[in-house]
Amino acid sequence: MMSMTFGVSSNVTLLFDFWDVHGPAGMVLSVFVVLLLTVLYEVLKVWRVWLGSRSKLAQPQSANAVPPSSRRESSSVLESSPSESSLTPIQAQPPAVSTRNSWLLHLIQTLLHILQVSLGYMLMLCVMSYNTWIFLGVVAGSVLGYFISFPLLGQA
Repeated sequence: MMSMTFGVSSNVTLLFDFWDVHGPAGMVLSVFVVLLLTVLYEVLKVWRVWLGSRSKLAQPQSANAVPPSSRRESSSVLESSPSESSLTPIQAQPPAVSTRNSWLLHLIQTLLHILQVSLGYMLMLCVMSYNTWIFLGVVAGSVLGYFISFPLLGQA
């Protein structure tokens, strides 16, 4: 029966039978691998958010949106007089998004979601080994991944 409390042993089996750790060197390597997998998980989260924001920017704007250029106040008498043409807001033409590109973007987001969920469950199972070192590797990888990747969202 597996222990249900955290321990600091250097002997653990992670995820698969072939990932059987015996000794401190194997534990250090395993913690490093788990840390890198957790950083990858955080980067995938940011990449999906970035792709989602990019796809929203490419979508057409609503019909009621008035571009800032048509909101300017005019000093000319002719431009400020009410007429049918001046009462109708001027709409900027939204960039045309091809159906193929939107499906491709959706497919990429779906694949990233599958990878992110699978990686998340694998990391959860690593933590459920109840090994303190592996747990600390996941926590440290999450912190490092968040620290590295989330500032990149502002640069998109």
